[in-house]
Amino acid sequence: MRERFGLDLPFGANLQPDGTARFSVWAPAAARIDLELRGAEAVAMERAADGWHRARLACRAGQEYRLRIDSKLAVPDPASRAQADDVHGFSILVDPMQYEWVHPEWQGRPWREIAIYELHVGCFGGSFAAVRSRLGQLADLGITAIELMPLAHFAGARNWGYDGVLPFAPDASYGTPQDLKELIDAAHGLGLCVYLDVVYNHFGPEGNYLHLYAPGFFDAQRPSPWGSSIDFRVAPVRDFFFSNALYWLLEYRFDGLRLDAVHAIGDASFLDELAQRVRAACEPGRHVHLMLENEANDARRLVRGYDAQWNDDGHNVLHRLLTGETQSYYANFRDEPAAKLARCLAEGFAYQGEPSPSHGGAARGTPSAGLPPFRFILFLQNHDQVGNRAFGERLLSLCDPAALRAAMVLVLLCPQIPLLFMGEEWGARTPFLFFTDFHDELADAVREGRRREFMAFPDFRDPQRRASIPDPNLVESFERSQVRCTQDREAQEWRAFVGALLHLRQQRIAPFLDDARSTGAHVLGAAAVEASWNLGPGRLWIGVNLGRESVAVDVPKGEVLFEFDANCSADISRGLLPGHSCCALLRAAS
Repeated sequence: MRERFGLDLPFGANLQPDGTARFSVWAPAAARIDLELRGAEAVAMERAADGWHRARLACRAGQEYRLRIDSKLAVPDPASRAQADDVHGFSILVDPMQYEWVHPEWQGRPWREIAIYELHVGCFGGSFAAVRSRLGQLADLGITAIELMPLAHFAGARNWGYDGVLPFAPDASYGTPQDLKELIDAAHGLGLCVYLDVVYNHFGPEGNYLHLYAPGFFDAQRPSPWGSSIDFRVAPVRDFFFSNALYWLLEYRFDGLRLDAVHAIGDASFLDELAQRVRAACEPGRHVHLMLENEANDARRLVRGYDAQWNDDGHNVLHRLLTGETQSYYANFRDEPAAKLARCLAEGFAYQGEPSPSHGGAARGTPSAGLPPFRFILFLQNHDQVGNRAFGERLLSLCDPAALRAAMVLVLLCPQIPLLFMGEEWGARTPFLFFTDFHDELADAVREGRRREFMAFPDFRDPQRRASIPDPNLVESFERSQVRCTQDREAQEWRAFVGALLHLRQQRIAPFLDDARSTGAHVLGAAAVEASWNLGPGRLWIGVNLGRESVAVDVPKGEVLFEFDANCSADISRGLLPGHSCCALLRAAS
């Protein structure tokens, strides 16, 4: 069976069945746009009263083209599907129907089965082809979905992903559009979902020309950490990003999207309409998952249109318990961390409207206690929490490995959806640094801005200490962030440990997640909690102690699913939860 997939988008260049291509760009501030084809005569685009410029002419796939604004500046197509010359040069006309899918029948996997592996293509082999070659290892481990950090074309040869400026074009440093489709197709053949992290809250600092010919894209009255906010009140702006979401899901057949930092999107109705459009466009029976990152802890969208949200509270309190750190946003978990962990396990968020110290005491969050646990994605590490550290340290460089193993049991066996960050499954200690490839004044601004961010930290108040923070633009920052699996004994032990937990999850927990509901969580000690959930025919109980001292616990009777005790003390059977331990058991429903 051979089937093809492609979209005729309202933006950009679209090949037509009659051998022509339609070019469309919304540029209300441009009086004239000339379509320049490499090796051919330029063509004046027809301007409409609503600010759209269009042209239609005979073209073939592979034709390189760009836009000349008012006979002056030449720019790429903002909806380019591929680039020939980085973010400043020619775009490439792509035939989305060219790739013939090997697994067109793939419909995805139910959300209850998902265990996510987040990776950066550039650091996980360097190309779409290299990632494809490692998919079998992830599937064998028990991973059921990979999440690619943003692919939107960025300036230079390397970027950690969040400086993209051409959101329809996979960055050419990773491969071609066909290479990306081959990666997704191969993943589907192995039973793996593929998600994409998309950035709809800002554009990167180099290569974004929209403000010159479509200033309506931005709301100058509402600043953001990245400059003027994107103005989602404007219909063509909304449609640009709606088209982008559908493009990845329908043309590339991604199985879902993770929306970055939606708290920075000023018009929340955009998020609601995006979910509605996605659900309406995807064929019946197909599993498509939408995930949010939302610092505001707004749980309301998790009951209308979105499958889950990253549980930053869960990560932050676990990090606080493992490392003792209380700076920056970890200040929110300085006091009573065990109680906050218990609340995360029982209710989702720790902050559901309470004053947040890191937000100047302002209230943060909305009630989440009524939501099922699978509406939250739980993790010990991810690109943000590692890459936003000054030196990109992973947890194994910051805490006791035994405590980390106990926390891993909790994350992989509790009913929230687990996420691993690349290399975590073999105990990687290589850093994941913030890296870019900017030059001249922009490079200086990014480097110094990065260092200024840490001035509020006591450890970095000394100028010499701040100067030691790695320069994002040095190629060494990128090279040090590569993840390469070693075959030493520790790596093999970590991999066996994580694999056993993932397979246990798929066999004994995932089949019953649709009906999972919390039955409460309680503090056992300064760094110890117990939590339980109704789970299909039984009740799942987990007790975890991330501290060093044993705590008393009334262990319910039931089948032990997994027990990790760093000291092999057998104290759990005697009513003690040892330091650095975690026990998960299943008991029959009463």
